[in-house]
Amino acid sequence: MVHIRVIMRLAAMTAVTLVGAGACAFDPQPGDSGGDRPQLAAGAGGETGASATPGPDQRESAPTVEASPTPAKPKPTATASPSRSSGTTTTAKTRAGCPVGEKQREVETHLARLETFGPVTVDGRQSAEDCAAIKKFQRRYGIVPAEGRAGPTTADVARRLAATDTDACDAGKGTTFCVDLTLQTVWAMRDGKVVMAPTVTRTGMAGGFQTDTGRFTVNGRNLSEWSRPYKVWLPYWQHFTRGMGFHETTTYIHDKSIGSHGCVNVLPRDARQLWELGKIGTDVHVFGRRPGT
Repeated sequence: MVHIRVIMRLAAMTAVTLVGAGACAFDPQPGDSGGDRPQLAAGAGGETGASATPGPDQRESAPTVEASPTPAKPKPTATASPSRSSGTTTTAKTRAGCPVGEKQREVETHLARLETFGPVTVDGRQSAEDCAAIKKFQRRYGIVPAEGRAGPTTADVARRLAATDTDACDAGKGTTFCVDLTLQTVWAMRDGKVVMAPTVTRTGMAGGFQTDTGRFTVNGRNLSEWSRPYKVWLPYWQHFTRGMGFHETTTYIHDKSIGSHGCVNVLPRDARQLWELGKIGTDVHVFGRRPGT
């Protein structure tokens, strides 16, 4: 009986040590998924991180979305009348068909700087062009609902992307994956040129789970990696250090109240692009510090 208790205690200590290390998955081991294996993990059965048991960056509850005040129900009259918001934020739709958010001018400013989502006029007023550009931006970065409203999430994502300095990444010859923890953005460079534009990420959270900084190389890849510590599938897995790697996010990436256990979470389309650009030996440069960690 004493022998069994000792074994159980050692197992518990091992689990605590692993969690404290901030690893999303185990380090690649000989005979494990440490190689470049372009196939689904055995036993996946089509299951992905989004449908598996909730893990380190998963929740059972609905995702946090772009806040939008709920309009009051119109009175049951023969002629439909415009609904009005019960809140203080202006939500009346313009001729462009988009609700107006409280961050309209701020979003316009950042989108004008990015110059990739269509023409915008920085005047704090919603136009048809502004509406189209904001919707396109929201669809690209997975902001829901993508209705063109310039709310806090849209403004925050646009600010971070517009502020990203791609030259801050120490990238030499070949391909380098760059991670700015401060701005929570990721991009890829090849021979000093950007080959994947900055996009959003969500990295390790506070409590000993911060993502490591420094220079690394991709040393393990798998189209769908099973995280044994947290019982969840990690799509488009590319490991670079201590059980940390790039993978498709398994939850709403803009929910800042949660984070990973050190991994670099990216949107599905970005995870696929990083997979296509990467290989065993791809350089990784992680720098900065995630706010609040």
